[in-house]
Amino acid sequence: MKPKNLKFKGIHVSYTDEGKGVAVVFLHGFLGNKTLWEGFVKPFPKSQNRIITIDLLGHGNTDCLSYLHTMDEMAEAVYAVISHLKIRKYFLVGHSMGGYVSLALAEKYPDDIRGLCMFHSTAKGDSKEKQKDRDRAIKVVKRNAKIFIDEAIPNLFNTKKKPHVRAIAKARQVALSTSKQGIVAALEGMKQRLEREIVLRFAPYPVLYIIGQDDHILPCNDLKTQALLAENGSYVLLEGVGHMGFLEAKDETVKAVREFVTLVAKH
Repeated sequence: MKPKNLKFKGIHVSYTDEGKGVAVVFLHGFLGNKTLWEGFVKPFPKSQNRIITIDLLGHGNTDCLSYLHTMDEMAEAVYAVISHLKIRKYFLVGHSMGGYVSLALAEKYPDDIRGLCMFHSTAKGDSKEKQKDRDRAIKVVKRNAKIFIDEAIPNLFNTKKKPHVRAIAKARQVALSTSKQGIVAALEGMKQRLEREIVLRFAPYPVLYIIGQDDHILPCNDLKTQALLAENGSYVLLEGVGHMGFLEAKDETVKAVREFVTLVAKH
């Protein structure tokens, strides 16, 4: 997929746009970028789906806007791309931090959303302890980002079931391409993000949660409860999978997202 650029508040936002039909916007997680979706989106028929992938602020080929990237600012950048492409209705698929951004976008523009997929993500804000963890992480990143990345990336996978050597190497390579400023700005933004369970409770669109049973980052029981807050909410529980289901269980998660999009689009 050939990337394109959009000017947003004086910086470049990088995205891809392929196919036609039902629009599906994919938002990557922290330390990721749009290239991580390349294998995942291939099975989506380009004659039926318009696939958009976007590098969030400070990640991939999208520039940093400041030293703090709030989830709302990231959502603004995403909305700028969607508006530029003249897309009126779309599905959002947000992995981890991409889910936080999706909720910020859905809160502001609920009538634009056809369906929301929270992919190993949560509507809750950071706990006090998690905020302290973010502060510690910021200190480590400022000293040596590579040390932080080398420890953080393998922890996203459930390596007890499979070693996931290639997937970890790929995710690590992508993470290492993220600037120190981009990492710190995202950590600050995630630390300050709002709790948005109310967005789920009043969602006028279907919501799908994809949950890893062995996710070390987000407890699966919390996410199962959240998924059912939405009037039309459901979840897929992945056994033996950590926080990176789109790499750890690609076939199963592709099937879940495709079925969700196809089923909802028919109604």
